[in-house]
Amino acid sequence: MALIPAIADHAAELTAIFEDLHAHPEIGFEETRTAAIVAAKLRDWGVDEVHEGIGGTGVVGIIRGNRPGARRVGLRADMDALPIEETSNLSYSSKNPGKMHACGHDGHTTMLLGAAKYLAESRDFAGTVVLIFQPAEEGLGGAKRMIAEGLFERFPCDEIYGMHNSPNGKSGWMGMRKGAAMAGAAFFDIRITGVGSHAAQPQDSKDALLIAASLAAELQTIRARNIHPLDMLVLSVTKLNAGTAYNVVPETASMGGTIRYFSDAAFELASRRMKEICKGYALAHGVEIDCDIRGAFDVLVNGDEYTEAYLEAGREILGEEAVDAEVPPVTGSEDFADMLRLVPGAYCQIGHAGTVPLHNPAFRLDPAILPVGASVYARLVEKRLAA
Repeated sequence: MALIPAIADHAAELTAIFEDLHAHPEIGFEETRTAAIVAAKLRDWGVDEVHEGIGGTGVVGIIRGNRPGARRVGLRADMDALPIEETSNLSYSSKNPGKMHACGHDGHTTMLLGAAKYLAESRDFAGTVVLIFQPAEEGLGGAKRMIAEGLFERFPCDEIYGMHNSPNGKSGWMGMRKGAAMAGAAFFDIRITGVGSHAAQPQDSKDALLIAASLAAELQTIRARNIHPLDMLVLSVTKLNAGTAYNVVPETASMGGTIRYFSDAAFELASRRMKEICKGYALAHGVEIDCDIRGAFDVLVNGDEYTEAYLEAGREILGEEAVDAEVPPVTGSEDFADMLRLVPGAYCQIGHAGTVPLHNPAFRLDPAILPVGASVYARLVEKRLAA
């Protein structure tokens, strides 16, 4: 591994920033403390411009190289935590009850800060770096809001890059793939309105709970019998709520879940079949069923040229054997895809020694990853904005 020395020398400072952010997690669009720290650090380190309040709590920094150049490279990190009670027992565990950095966004923020510090000091590039610290990645549409509030009109980018930690036990590993790399996602909510009754007289009811249970199973036939076997699609019912008492057949039931996909056509087919099945169940049982499906994340697509550039930067920092260019597609989703729809670029995974899965209350991000990610970001900028 050949970390950039000026970044490696500040590893202790990066770790201190990371531990502070980890101890004070903030969920989407509430990242006021985090955003204030980011903005203050950027100003302290001499970043040319610092803009706050974009997309609610987003921060954008601008660094100009010491050589003239028109090209602009964007680097993006997410800042939000999750509504999870932490059980990691770290000395710097969350001090905010019911909130935790269980996906490592505190690490992502710190890695981009590390790259920003180095780039602001060295400025060994021709052009401009746009640092994007995004709020509310975890399903709340932070990328969309920043875009809607003029992110790329105010701070245009010719290409853009992001990264995510991977708790795969492989410290100093980097992986990505060209093309579709992460699934698109939609959320759905279904509400059934039937007729309630005494539990001893179910013949007088139109049992919303029983209908919901059957409907949850029926929805799985969409993947099994409507989607081509070679097309990836995951349809998961993740919540079902009905009933308030032992002796009452419930009048209403609600259920919800998610659809993950790599093909817009597969998603459109699944959505249509869900609505058709709900309509058929409503007719068959004489009840009302409302089905609301709303897109949350686009399919994340890595551009070929930008993937190659990212991989090349990774190989220079981590070594040839530590970089995997053929990582299988991931069924998880990432709203950086919304930015990639407008600006070409790529997204990578950076491995670390942790092995507890993401979104787990015992998740631990290995701080040793911090100068690694920062060095990859910085080297990528230097290569893409070379004279």
